[in-house]
Formats: sequence, structure tokens, C-alpha cells
Amino acid sequence: MELLLLGATGAVGREVLELALNDPSIPTVTAPTRRPLTPHEKLHNPVVDFTMPLPAAGWWKADALLCCLGTTIKKAGSQAAFRAVDHDLILEAAQKAHDYGTPVMVLNSSLGANSASRNFYLRTKGETEDDLRRIGFRRLALVRPSLIDTDREEARFGEKAGLIASRLLRPIIPAHYRAVSARSIARTMLDSVLGSDGVRVIESEEIR
Repeated sequence: MELLLLGATGAVGREVLELALNDPSIPTVTAPTRRPLTPHEKLHNPVVDFTMPLPAAGWWKADALLCCLGTTIKKAGSQAAFRAVDHDLILEAAQKAHDYGTPVMVLNSSLGANSASRNFYLRTKGETEDDLRRIGFRRLALVRPSLIDTDREEARFGEKAGLIASRLLRPIIPAHYRAVSARSIARTMLDSVLGSDGVRVIESEEIR
């Protein structure tokens, strides 16, 4: 199975890449990034600036697309800039992969994603999910993790405080809301490549 991975430098994307490169059943991982990754015999690493329109290239065709693209409103600088990544870029990449014949997509989304939400972040995530459903992948898996338990390169003080509280209170927090590790999300995403056709939503408590 040949995989196309977007967002390979993020917290979850790094874990997906490591697991995939160490999986003997996966001969090739294509991971386009803005800066070169550490070379690996199984890794195809096109350097792409991710400005739209995205480039035409044969590597868009794979057995499955795993998308870990995403940012924060703080890092992006505005709601519009956030939406440009978490909706527009994801949708264009998904459409490009589908047009080239990639039949399966797995998205790292968010707990509470809902296009009818009054919360901008969750509404954007939900709209992205809804629009991906319309593209017509043979199999689409939407993974919705709660708070991601990981060490990030950039400081996210609110998230860090939430993680500390989540770790301390884990025994009494409902499974749906417990923090989940980036490695667990990555493993769930890879497992979701295989399965029945159609759309599957994987809620946070299902991530192991």
C-alpha cells in the first residue's frame, strides 16, 4: 500500500510518518513538505510551498491520503487565515488527490466538529468534513480526537494547562473528553485506511 501524507511535520503527522515508514506492508510514503525531511529509503519527499493552486504531480495518486494539515487561529493570525488552511487547503488537496485516482482519505479532524456550531473553530472543522463527503472518496474516515497529548515545538499555554488538568483528572473524565496521545491518533488513522466503503466517523473515545 502506498500512502500520501499531508502535514508530516505536525504532532500527529510525525507519528503517522514514523509508524508508516516502520510498517513492512507500506512500501512507499509520499510526504510533501515545505522543507526537506530526513531522508529514508521508503520516503518520497517533494518540497512544496502549499500555495494555491496546488501543483499538478503524479504523486497525488496513492492508495490512501492521510491528512494531518492544520493550524491555530493564533498561529495563523486571523480567522480567515485559519480557514484558508483548515478548510480551503485541505479541500483543494483532497480534490487533487481524488482527481488523480486516490480512493481513500483519512482526516485528522476534531472532537465536536459541526458545521452548525456557533464556535468558529468547530464550525470550520465541521464544514471541512461536510465538503469532504461531497468529493466522493470510496472510503472517508473522519477521526475526531479530543485534546492531543503531545509535546509541541510551539508553546500553547491554554492547551498545556488543559493537558495538565486532563492528566490529573483522567480517572473521572468521561472517555469522550479525555486527552489522547498523538501516537494513538496516528495509529487509528493508519488502521482506518482499511475497512468498508463509505464514510466513517471515529470519535475520540474510539482512539486507542
